[in-house]
Amino acid sequence: MPKVLIVEDDDSMAVALRDGFSYEGYDVKLARDGAAGLKAASEGNHDLVILDVMLPKLSGLDICKRVRRSGSRVPIIMLTARGQEIDKVLGLKIGADDYVTKPFSFLELMARVSAVLRRCSGVSEQVGHYEFGDVSMDFDKLEATKGEKPLDLTPREFKLLRFMIDHRGEILPRERLLDAVWGYENVPFTRTVDMHIAKLRKKIEDRPSDPTHIVTVHRVGYKFTG
Repeated sequence: MPKVLIVEDDDSMAVALRDGFSYEGYDVKLARDGAAGLKAASEGNHDLVILDVMLPKLSGLDICKRVRRSGSRVPIIMLTARGQEIDKVLGLKIGADDYVTKPFSFLELMARVSAVLRRCSGVSEQVGHYEFGDVSMDFDKLEATKGEKPLDLTPREFKLLRFMIDHRGEILPRERLLDAVWGYENVPFTRTVDMHIAKLRKKIEDRPSDPTHIVTVHRVGYKFTG
């Protein structure tokens, strides 16, 4: 049974997370402030840590920093309030593996958990060549065709498509795409993702206004279904 440590001081959120992870088959440890969270993270052998940024006694950022300084590589997903962009950037720079912005659905959180655990386990699903519809992609040579005609894709579009194909079927929030394709050191806006997706759809979709390969997940992000 996988073990998860949840460090969250909000009563309703803590109970919802505890019950949700228990239902998914996790052995749940709950800490209600930063000091207790750091102690539990240091002493326990957890498979995953869900860590709120804003905590009494010790912030989630401080906990993450100290856990990483101790040499632990336990996967950490941070929970941030809307508008805490600087906290997201700092969290990722000091060693968090991902973050989720409140409010969020438990389904979205579990999608992030699955992706982080797979990534941290060292499992790679990258493909060098992929075909969908009448589109053929060669990621090693950065060449693509649609209906046997060359597609003029930018390196960024190749990178975006490769990431989406490697995670096909997953719901990919805009923030995760930004992290993977642009990198948080540039701190671009989520609108950047929308603009690149729109351009990419015009190149690979038969009907860009009614896409079948890169579909929109309302209020969350996108999913590749090719």
